[in-house]
Amino acid sequence: MKHVLALDQGTSSSRSIVFDELGRVVAMAQRELTQHFPQPGWVEHDADEIWATQLDTARQALAQSGLQAGDIAAIGI
Repeated sequence: MKHVLALDQGTSSSRSIVFDELGRVVAMAQRELTQHFPQPGWVEHDADEIWATQLDTARQALAQSGLQAGDIAAIGI
């Protein structure tokens, strides 16, 4: 059975969700993201932090599900 890994990038967190072939959630991991406010009305994020938190949550979700990278048929971003 193949699974799908979804990477969700929000304003305040990075999240990874593993779905099975029926669309059921198998595992999910989330990490908060630092928000920087350089001036009123502006929000900035560190690209390296986005990458690091996405990679970390993807690894966590795979570990929670007991799956290997080869079990993932597709990645949705």
